[in-house]
Amino acid sequence: MIFSQLVHVIGFDFAIQWICWSISAYLHTEKFYDLAGSSTFLFLSIFCYKKYSSGHSRAAVQVTFIITWAVRLGLFLFTRILKDGQDRRFNKARDDPKILFVYWTLQGVWVFITLLPSLIMITEKRQSNLNFQDMLGWTLWIVGFLMEVVADYQKSQFRSIPANQDKFISTGLWSISRHPNYFGEILLWFGLFISASSSFTNWYQYLTILSPTFVYYLITRKSGIPLLERHAQTKWGRLIDYQKYVQDTPVLIPSLF
Repeated sequence: MIFSQLVHVIGFDFAIQWICWSISAYLHTEKFYDLAGSSTFLFLSIFCYKKYSSGHSRAAVQVTFIITWAVRLGLFLFTRILKDGQDRRFNKARDDPKILFVYWTLQGVWVFITLLPSLIMITEKRQSNLNFQDMLGWTLWIVGFLMEVVADYQKSQFRSIPANQDKFISTGLWSISRHPNYFGEILLWFGLFISASSSFTNWYQYLTILSPTFVYYLITRKSGIPLLERHAQTKWGRLIDYQKYVQDTPVLIPSLF
């Protein structure tokens, strides 16, 4: 039963991405890529809750957290790209429909894998009472979400000051981690896995630990930190202050000492 429900979700997921791909390829733009990805999270979680959920408070809280994250991040990234004009990740893909198709398809994979623990929990009809595991997971989500929001806000404020043009930020949360927003992102998805797993009844459902692990892998090995670190080294690597910042500040996990 759950399998057939997940098949429906996958169908909707990729239908959204491929429709958006056709528009993106026609207009030669990536400006709504991140917004479409975040909106897919929102749509799929609401769809599953309305159609397959028993209405348990665990599912309601989980969906609320996903919607909150999706709306905040989607609008933040969309506003940022409108201001910047383009996303350098798409420099080689923007005018090539085939490469662009790969980008949109990979986004569909990212959305589904990331949501998988929550989708399984939402569609589970028999739910136990809320417990410590739920509270732990949701606490981690709150901490991670707040860290991501504050870090993004601090960086936006820093960049809005004309005197800081072409400078790197090393204050606030950025003084204890070179990528505190990414740490928050990873933490919140691990939190949602922990809360979702409180309703798991079969061993194989725990294999969805792949979800936050996949998020961690993407951020630390592929599209997140490696790209930004290379860009930062190219831009500021010759500066003594930046070299000291890199030496003294952990790349991801915050350090208060």
